[in-house]
Amino acid sequence: MAKVTLVFAVLLIALGLAGFLGTGSLHPTALIPAWIGLALGIFGWLAITPSEDRRMLFMHINVTIGLVGFLGAVAEIVRNLASSKPLDLTALVAKLALAWLLLIYVFLCVRSFIMARRSGKV
Repeated sequence: MAKVTLVFAVLLIALGLAGFLGTGSLHPTALIPAWIGLALGIFGWLAITPSEDRRMLFMHINVTIGLVGFLGAVAEIVRNLASSKPLDLTALVAKLALAWLLLIYVFLCVRSFIMARRSGKV
C-alpha cells in the first residue's frame, strides 16, 4: 500500500500544480492538493520499510491525512456551492478532483487494513 500512496502523492502534486497554474498563479491555496500530496509522499516513502510496526504507523498517518483532506475538500465544496458568490469553475473542479482522489485513497487504505487484519498479518 505504500507504493500506491506514492502514486496518489504524485497525482495530488500534479493536481495542485495544475490548479495553481490554471488560476494564473494568483491563488496560492490552489497548491493545497500539492501539500497534501507532499505529506503523503513523505510518509509513504517512510512506510517502505521491512519493519511492520513502522509501516503500520506511517500508513495510519497517511490514511488520517487522506481522511482529513477529504473532509476538508468536501466542506469547501459545500461552502462554495452554498455561497452567493459566482462559482470559480476551475477551483470547483480542482476541489472535486481532490475529494475524489482522497476518497478513493482512503477506501483503498481501509480495504487494505481490513484484508491485513483478516489474513492475520497484524
